[in-house]
Amino acid sequence: MKLTTAFGAAALTLFATTSLAQDLPDLGGKEIVVVTENAYPPLQFLDKSGAAVGWEYDAMAEVAKRLNAVVKYENTSWDAMIPAISEAQYDIGMTGITIKEERMEMVDFSDAYMRSEMLMMVRADETRFTDAASFAADPNLLVSAQPGTSPFYAAVYDILDGNEENPRIIKFETFGAGLEALKSGDVDLTLSDSTGANGYVGASNGTLKIIGEPLASEDFGFIFPKGSDLVEPVNAAIAAMQADGTLDALNQKWFVDYKMGE
Repeated sequence: MKLTTAFGAAALTLFATTSLAQDLPDLGGKEIVVVTENAYPPLQFLDKSGAAVGWEYDAMAEVAKRLNAVVKYENTSWDAMIPAISEAQYDIGMTGITIKEERMEMVDFSDAYMRSEMLMMVRADETRFTDAASFAADPNLLVSAQPGTSPFYAAVYDILDGNEENPRIIKFETFGAGLEALKSGDVDLTLSDSTGANGYVGASNGTLKIIGEPLASEDFGFIFPKGSDLVEPVNAAIAAMQADGTLDALNQKWFVDYKMGE
């Protein structure tokens, strides 16, 4: 998996934060309401004990620490998140949200905190195809899709014939339902970004794998109501975390050291 931050010596210290804290805005203990869906490992999910954990939780906790703010978490579905943020029901949204121009019409984005790549996820015993071209060439193969999750939904069209009503595209309301369909053999391919795909494969006990080359790349950011005065402070915190190795350390913790499902 490729990320914008590279692992290095700074990754040995998980939260090396104090050196730049004095240069950041002070929000004076302000409460920030952050909404997520807890369905996108390892960015945010529920562990075996039911605790909400993940890369984004650690990152947001670090942002709040550096800015002298208090975070309160709420949960909602992916479909409801951007509309809710656009209506200022919450202060920040996080769930591996791709920075896209059309979304900027409804919400403001932070600077990118991560770049991820779109990957093809299949069952571990899959031998009928090895890439997008060989998948498209076999009319018996099916792919899951979750409407509204551009660019992944659009990529499903692209690996076939561009027709979103192609009967080989099996639509599911949630990504989790599509993933279960893959595991059970009801579909043969599921697309996910590298963060999610590596998380799911790692938790699959050897039943899933990733094949082929990445199909596309995307940048992730936090979202805010339009005109939010939190964008600039959060961007400053992200830049400081990039500079002092904290983002490297989070990548090491969640994408290398953490064992999903244990």
